[in-house]
Amino acid sequence: MGDLRDDRTDQRFVQDFEGENGAGQVWADYAVRDGVHFILHVEAEPSLRGSGAAGRFMQALADHARQDGLKLVPRCSYAVAWFRRHADYADVLA
Repeated sequence: MGDLRDDRTDQRFVQDFEGENGAGQVWADYAVRDGVHFILHVEAEPSLRGSGAAGRFMQALADHARQDGLKLVPRCSYAVAWFRRHADYADVLA
């Protein structure tokens, strides 16, 4: 598993993973408004689907937001559901 990185040019958080079916990436596209990151879409490459990589990615993203003082607004249904299941990360939500 690689470190989470922020590709500001493409407005995308990205992380590399090794899955049972090979390596791949999970990413979250975002938009920034008034310093708040709106998580628009979370997706895992097909080789990682069903492996739990997206959940580990969301954990890394929430940890990154907490560490860097970012505020997030989940718009993607996956991100909304993840934050509902992880109320201990409510402090990173705007």
